[in-house]
Amino acid sequence: MIISDLSVKRPVFAIVISLMLSLLGILAFQQLPVREYPDIDPPVVSVDANYRGASAEVVEKKITQLIEDRVAGIAGIERMTSTSRDERADITIEFNLDRDIDAAANDVRDRVSRMADNLPEGSDPPEVQKADSDVRSVMWLNLTSDRLNTLQLTDYAERVITDRLSTVPGVARVRVSGERRYAMRIWLDRQALAARAMTVQDVEAALRAENVELPAGRLESTQREFTLRTATGLNTVEDFRTLVIGRGPDGQPVRLGDLARVELGAASERNLARANAQAAVSLGISQQSKANTVTVSQGIREAMEDIAPTLPEGMEISVNFDRAEFINESITEVFNALGFAMLLVLVVIYAFLGTLRATLIPAVVVPIALLSSFLVVEPLGFSVNVLMLLGLVLAIGLVVDDAIVVL
Repeated sequence: MIISDLSVKRPVFAIVISLMLSLLGILAFQQLPVREYPDIDPPVVSVDANYRGASAEVVEKKITQLIEDRVAGIAGIERMTSTSRDERADITIEFNLDRDIDAAANDVRDRVSRMADNLPEGSDPPEVQKADSDVRSVMWLNLTSDRLNTLQLTDYAERVITDRLSTVPGVARVRVSGERRYAMRIWLDRQALAARAMTVQDVEAALRAENVELPAGRLESTQREFTLRTATGLNTVEDFRTLVIGRGPDGQPVRLGDLARVELGAASERNLARANAQAAVSLGISQQSKANTVTVSQGIREAMEDIAPTLPEGMEISVNFDRAEFINESITEVFNALGFAMLLVLVVIYAFLGTLRATLIPAVVVPIALLSSFLVVEPLGFSVNVLMLLGLVLAIGLVVDDAIVVL
């Protein structure tokens, strides 16, 4: 009863302390991160590897098992799952809650880099990410243009936008969906090949041997020094058409244009995206396993504001889906429930006690108690989430009971 006696004897002191607790509580509340649920996400690291043309069984034996055996000995692994499908292997590694996500990713990256030479020739180097490879994106952005086609949009998105969005804190990966990448498409004519006694392997070998750019050393003199290189890379359609594949029966040169139709197009015709009848590509934002969705969304929107003035004429970037909007709306609804609960409690007290003084005391005590609780929540590293706010709603009844008892 010391606190209550002191508050009765020194009302000015009690008012000052209450105002100070409320002010400090508001400042602590502004520093709290906003999440949908408490931060209990385990550290997750994923390893992705591509092997074009390989079946799921080959990917399982040649890639997935090798990576699993190499990373299995890392300390702190809670669970490891893998998926092998045609041309792709996905390995997801979940660590203990007390494991640092950056240290875990570095350990995985170190183990994977050691076994890169054991992977089959033709497979892409494995990619290590601080997120689950199958996690759905927290944001989707639309990049549209009324003047550029999908090939040009994809090229601009991969060269400019994805790098700038990837630097936002908490972003694990920027995924381009509906992409159509530039590629030189070669449609071989089997009759022309047979007539010249050539095979597809001959064409492939010629392309691998000729479409390269290698260093050629230095040219030094007494006054100057030059760096030499072999500019043998093929860039245009005409370069590919005039490429000599081999010699015919009579010794004449056989060029690629004699065996195939060469054209510049998309690497895959299976992807296509449109938004409001305009050419478009979609950018999926995947967050790190320990990142805050609301903070990532705010960072992406700020980056979009910086990117928008630099876009080419006729190009626009907009938000198609944002999971943070659902989280913010959920938090807002809980805040509304909190206010409604306070109001309902005051109405019930006034209806049963019938005095304004008895109603005024809980009306002052409840906000002070709720705001003061944030002074404890903030140093402990907690966040504003649905469960915490529901707990505050339930705590209103306890605070009101204590206030009535003291009254």
